[in-house]
Amino acid sequence: MAPAPVIRLHPDDGVLIARSSLPSGTVVAEGVATVERISAGHKVAIRPIAVGEPIRRYGQIIGFATSPIAPGQHVHTQNCGMGDFAKDYAFGVDVTPTPNFDLPATFDGIRRPDGRVATRNYIGILTSVNCSAHVAGMVADVFKKNPFTGDNPLADFPNVDGVVALTHKTGCGMTQDEPLTILRRTLGGYARHANFSAVVVLGLGCEVNQIGGLMKEQKLAGRLRELEIQEIGGTRKTVEAGVAFVREALTDANKVKREPLSASELTVALQCGGSDGYSGVSANPALGAASDLLVRHGGTVILSETPETYGAEHLLTRRAVSREVGEKLVALMRWWEEYTEREGAEMNANPSPGNKAGGLTTILEKSLGAMAKAGSTNLVDVVNYAEAVTKKGFVFMDTPGYDPVAATGQVAGGANLVCFTTGRGSVFGCKPAPSIKLATNTPMYKRMEDDMDVNCGTILDGEETVQQCGQRIFDLMLKTASGQPTKSESFDFGGAEFAPWVLGATM
Repeated sequence: MAPAPVIRLHPDDGVLIARSSLPSGTVVAEGVATVERISAGHKVAIRPIAVGEPIRRYGQIIGFATSPIAPGQHVHTQNCGMGDFAKDYAFGVDVTPTPNFDLPATFDGIRRPDGRVATRNYIGILTSVNCSAHVAGMVADVFKKNPFTGDNPLADFPNVDGVVALTHKTGCGMTQDEPLTILRRTLGGYARHANFSAVVVLGLGCEVNQIGGLMKEQKLAGRLRELEIQEIGGTRKTVEAGVAFVREALTDANKVKREPLSASELTVALQCGGSDGYSGVSANPALGAASDLLVRHGGTVILSETPETYGAEHLLTRRAVSREVGEKLVALMRWWEEYTEREGAEMNANPSPGNKAGGLTTILEKSLGAMAKAGSTNLVDVVNYAEAVTKKGFVFMDTPGYDPVAATGQVAGGANLVCFTTGRGSVFGCKPAPSIKLATNTPMYKRMEDDMDVNCGTILDGEETVQQCGQRIFDLMLKTASGQPTKSESFDFGGAEFAPWVLGATM
């Protein structure tokens, strides 16, 4: 039997979601037919909605009618807008014990001498400032495989996944308070990341972000090598020194061996980008089911993108293990309100044009779908951008909604795997952590199969349940953590996507 043309998410909803493009006259509910074409993933009203009346999806408010809406009409930006409404934070009322598996799942990982666990084995080249970015790239390029000639400088080091330069556009011309602190915390997190067997940081020498200050503030002594272009004597000499460092590090890096390790050693960054109206129906809840499985196996998941949780935070505070944890999340929302107001923006500037074309109308609607990635377990901690994640379970990290910036913070916090849902078709990687791409719908998956690892459109097609798809994702997490390459890794994504959060004035 073919699936129904629309998807009902909650009995209280006044809108349904088009499973595919619906022509005018399509019956969508008893006594209700579309009065105009409804695009795939978009919303259709099933009852009259008066001006100012809340519009509900997922049983939650996603906006308010800005004009009268009749049954069968398309509900989107032309008749749905933002509005204020009271939120009951009800701190901790939904906290329940998380049942754990007696025998945790395992994957073949790499245990470092200090006990940290890696899913990949890279040598990293970090930069203190944009002025040393090109030189860092020159060093990494010496060890890059040539896809045309087949030449592979790392052929004798099969246990090394690569040499990657992670460059950025800041490090100088910046104020020496919060912006510098965030940059150093991000670089420190990457310098300590388990997926790096060795790290060198390249600086120019006269930048605000002095390597000495970075080393001291982040307690990196003994963890990385430092090279300054001005001190060494220019580009050629610095490249030679950087190449010598990498060649020296390769022998030790290649000695690693994978061994069976508990899934509790996995910390997974949860991301979404290029979302559509199906994101909150298929890929995000399926990733949520996988997240619940990982947490039950003792692992950790990190939800972020604070502006894309705005309006749904009251559902997360109910799961906070303490009032203090819940209050930290609410405080983040207040900071973002003040931040956007100060910058002359508004929180509803998100969703993006692509999100809206895919059926998402307001940030409230986007947030309700985005938070589904974190599943249903307790919120155990709320941390700042790029702050080390130390608690096991579901953790929230403060980040912008922009995917590369958000994922950079999560990996700096310790994520050794990334799961990234997309409905429009985002291409992305996040070295040194492998990134699994989850498609929300089958047409996009087939169109971009070279980039997508999992088709969650099977849920919309009626071929499997959310839980079944979540199990597939969880199984792929373990295979990927064991070394199986992702689609983005096959294209060598992940270096250019390094993007620390830039705050404050550029001086």
